[in-house]
Amino acid sequence: MAKKSAGLTLWLGIATIVVLLDQLSKITMSRLLAYGQSEAITSYFNLVMVYNQGAAFSFLSNQGGWQRWFFSALAFGVSVFIVWMLKKNAGQRMFCWSLSLILGGAVGNLIDRIAYGHVIDFLDVHVGGWHWPAFNVADGAITIGAALFVLDELRRVNR
Repeated sequence: MAKKSAGLTLWLGIATIVVLLDQLSKITMSRLLAYGQSEAITSYFNLVMVYNQGAAFSFLSNQGGWQRWFFSALAFGVSVFIVWMLKKNAGQRMFCWSLSLILGGAVGNLIDRIAYGHVIDFLDVHVGGWHWPAFNVADGAITIGAALFVLDELRRVNR
């Protein structure tokens, strides 16, 4: 039992690091950029200050405010489920890495929703005339975590 709790501590520590990096980056960018301001860094990358009241790709962002509490409750519920999964599967390294990154990202964006009513996004990647939606460190952690989750499941199926 001690090994499982030690494992859970590791995975929650990783999620906490993601939350701290996410929140520090958002605080920094909020001090450097005004809302709507964009600063070109390279020919394919900008820093831009935007607020997302919806979910991924601004889904439901213009729905009058109910989505703030819906996505907050969803993030809280998913976070509780992930902690349970981490505790139950603490010895599965790639699986727990993926869940820790997703947990850290979910909590980072949950903090924004509760504190500000929106998520702060500031990373803007573009190629030619095509832009990815602006995102943040939490979104990046969620994306990497989801990719690791899929990779882990594919490895598990192929065994």
